[in-house]
Amino acid sequence: MQSYIGKPVTFQNLIPKATNRILTILSEFWLLILKIIGHIPSHTIRKFFYIISGIELPWNSTIHLGANFFKPSKIKIGQGTIVGNNAFLDGRGQLTIGNHVDIASQVLIYTNQHNIHSKKFENQYGPVTIKDYVFIGPRTTILPNVTIGKGAIVAAGAVVTKNIPDFEIWAGVPAKKIGQRKNKNPSYRLGRPMLFQ
Repeated sequence: MQSYIGKPVTFQNLIPKATNRILTILSEFWLLILKIIGHIPSHTIRKFFYIISGIELPWNSTIHLGANFFKPSKIKIGQGTIVGNNAFLDGRGQLTIGNHVDIASQVLIYTNQHNIHSKKFENQYGPVTIKDYVFIGPRTTILPNVTIGKGAIVAAGAVVTKNIPDFEIWAGVPAKKIGQRKNKNPSYRLGRPMLFQ
């Protein structure tokens, strides 16, 4: 037998391949369930399902309506963090978000991308780490292998392709330093999440 991607399928590897395919389909179905749950206007209900899906999400942190995920079991969120509406959080390469992080609406965070120079167009995984007291503006895109330092600010619409040092302000496509944050000792707490959001 021959598979659709050209690799031979033998009776010895048929059962592991079939098992893997079934588990992949079930995982994709669960992501659909999480997408539907992501539109329920209750922080408590959403949080319950996110936690049983493997996201490390303290009760004093929240993810607003409309979030989508890949590999939720590899997403870790710290204390007092708020993620805005319609965010995309990709855990395939490990996503770690610190304490008191403010992530605005429609932010896309990727920990996997294709190697466009490869003949096989294979995946390249790379972790994303967002440290404490960071603010990520609306519609920002963060690509794999990026660390955003403590207290850094990323302006709306930026595309982050490399590490951002502590307390720097970055903007643009690709994002570049445009300034320095004056408060070098943040200790604030974000306000409560909006109800029914």
